[in-house]
Parts: sequence; C-alpha cells; structure tokens
Amino acid sequence: MKIGDLAARTGLSVDTLRYYEKIGLIPAPLRDAGGRRVYDASILRWLQFLERLKATGMGIRDRLAYAELRARGAETARERREMIERHRQKVAASLWEMQKTLELLDEKVETYRKIEAGEIEDPGALPAPRAVKGARP
Repeated sequence: MKIGDLAARTGLSVDTLRYYEKIGLIPAPLRDAGGRRVYDASILRWLQFLERLKATGMGIRDRLAYAELRARGAETARERREMIERHRQKVAASLWEMQKTLELLDEKVETYRKIEAGEIEDPGALPAPRAVKGARP
C-alpha cells in the first residue's frame, strides 16, 4: 500500500510516517518503479501497537529502543518482554489512579444532583464574604 493509504488507514499523517521511518521506528519500505514507498500490510499492526504504547505514555525513546530490539529478532524476546512488563505496570498504576478519580467525580456528580433536587444543602458553599474595614474590592 502507498503512504497515503497507510496514513488514511492509521490516522497518522504522511509526515509522521516519514518521520517514523527516518528515525527507525518503522522499517524503510520497498519502493516501486517510480520510487514511491510501498508498505506491506503487516506494518498496520506494528503502527497500531506503537500508537497504543504512545497513548499509554511510553515516550519516543522507549518506543525506539523497543523497535531496535524487535528488529534484532528472537534473541531480544526477554528484553522486550521485560520492557513491556515494566510499561504494563505503569499503565496499571495509571488506571488505578484514573479509577479513583472517576469514583470521586461520580460522588461529586451525585452530590450536585442532590443539591439541584433540594435534597441537601451545598456542602461546598462558602459563607458570604464579610466587609473588612478599609479593604478595597
């Protein structure tokens, strides 16, 4: 598939794909008689994986290190597994934090619903400010 097709299928820009190729994140594709890049369909799965790593907070340097290990083949399986395990631990910790935040937000939403329904007074309401002699607004 041509670079424009790959861009459309992945949601990445042509410039991003060229950049990924330049830095070694994706392998250089074959070229047709006109010199245009021709990508194998297997690159889709690799790009999807890279984008998942990016979306879950893995930086470009770590993704590059992983890509370099992958390019070296089966001899790096243990290193790649360890790298993914470490990243998975970070993602799991992040998910736990996000879940706790979501629970807190749900509590706030329920509190505001009760306030709107007149079931409770606003527990976060501050008392009206008192005038302080000599203070300016």
